[in-house]
Amino acid sequence: MAGTSYYIGEINPYKHFGTKLKPGGGIAFRNNFNRRWTLKTSLIYATVEAWDADSDDPWIRNRNLSFRNQVIEGSMVFELNFFNYQLGNDQFPVSPYLFGGLAYFNMRPMAQYKGTWYELQPLGTEGQGTEYGGDKYKTNMFSVPFGAGIKTNLFAVFGFSLEWGVRKTWTDYFDDISGKYVDPGLLADLNGPLAATLSDRSIERELPGNNGGNNAGLMRGDPGRKDFYVFCMASLNIRIDKKATSCWEHE
Repeated sequence: MAGTSYYIGEINPYKHFGTKLKPGGGIAFRNNFNRRWTLKTSLIYATVEAWDADSDDPWIRNRNLSFRNQVIEGSMVFELNFFNYQLGNDQFPVSPYLFGGLAYFNMRPMAQYKGTWYELQPLGTEGQGTEYGGDKYKTNMFSVPFGAGIKTNLFAVFGFSLEWGVRKTWTDYFDDISGKYVDPGLLADLNGPLAATLSDRSIERELPGNNGGNNAGLMRGDPGRKDFYVFCMASLNIRIDKKATSCWEHE
């Protein structure tokens, strides 16, 4: 499989394909129970990247945050073909399909500073790991993949599929942005000066005399909305077991 990825979250709240598109890829195995139902297991690696500077929203642009997340995902999903489909069988050459299942993924949110990318979870940019921010968020967790695609035969034992799949997560820290700004002086003392620098990169901050000229206590993100990440992948499919005339087939 090869394709691209993006996410829906604080930096990109609504727009599909609205972030910087980076390449990704992986491998998958399909066990076709019959011509309508398939169980697919897959392993995907992709990079998701987004910048406040690309937003149409002035408030988001002023926040001036950005991130890159390297994601490794293993998943198991069921596919339901709209029509009868069988790889290598000219009688059943093409079908759109829906899919849904369960995935487990590892993420590494990072931000760039002076030409170097730094991992954000260990830094605790919202005071995580201290009394002001609670525990540090997890970087390994489950997600729910669901989406749609289309699969078609090419020739002999080869086929092609194209799919778009959303991953619903239970974290709001896919982009390392969720809660409130912590006082930068306090954050620098507790988690280090780099955490304070990467926490608040606003172009314009509060005026002196109001929160001491910083954004301490103001909202940095929206903790009420969890993040989604999305893969759009094209696949070259190869039959590796049994004849195409069989009712029980594998790819």
